[in-house]
Amino acid sequence: MFLELHTAATSLVIPTIRTVAADLAARADFDLDSIDDLRMAVDDLCAMLIRLAVENATLSCRFTVCPERIEVAAEVDTDEAIASIPIGSFSWRVLECLADQVHTVSRPAESGRRGRVGITVAKDATRAQQP
Repeated sequence: MFLELHTAATSLVIPTIRTVAADLAARADFDLDSIDDLRMAVDDLCAMLIRLAVENATLSCRFTVCPERIEVAAEVDTDEAIASIPIGSFSWRVLECLADQVHTVSRPAESGRRGRVGITVAKDATRAQQP
């Protein structure tokens, strides 16, 4: 199953996007710690991308839910000065700790077109314990 969400690249939408991620993880029966990790990872990746976005950009998120994993891929348009995500930053290190896999995508700006950067995180399922 997958869900796509396209919204303005503004910090006002981050709570909604992280709630969607947490809800999908809860419905997939992830344990509470995994749900919280995914929620925080989505919060961090959205915040990183919004800082890189051009004015009036769209933040695109795709949630892919598999039986044992949830993957969140998010992208924004950037200007020609942005070449890639700052993968040596503290925020990046936190993201690596919260998710099981993290990688970036970047498409440099071309003549007449904006660049595009994205981050994909994956969280493996840790199932909730039944009493």
